[in-house]
Amino acid sequence: MAGAKIRVVEAQGASAAGIGKRLIFWDFPRASWQYDIVVALILLFIFATPREWFHDQPRASSIVLLSSVRGVNRVFIATDLLDDTPEAQRPARAERLIRDRTGKAWHVVRVEPIRDEAEQEIKGFIAYTAR
Repeated sequence: MAGAKIRVVEAQGASAAGIGKRLIFWDFPRASWQYDIVVALILLFIFATPREWFHDQPRASSIVLLSSVRGVNRVFIATDLLDDTPEAQRPARAERLIRDRTGKAWHVVRVEPIRDEAEQEIKGFIAYTAR
């Protein structure tokens, strides 16, 4: 009787290893209940996992070419990149930022702040460049 119990335990362990192997190698025929359960588990993982676990939050680009007309380019620069820079030094700082981020050596003619409707808060900067 003890020998029979050992064989049953060995058979259960072998089936668990077999199921694990089948899960890893996706060895279930399509339209079977096992296949449907694996698909449901994958979908549950995709839609129920919080984004914070993967640190994959979308971020806007901090430097964006807005337009280019007759050799004059308008480049948007995020607020945090130029906010602490004194107004007189902003064109030089903007030139370095554009060169570092894009590889383009454009001469910045002027930098203008973009303000909200109430003119209280700076939302970004527009750098006007010449080639």
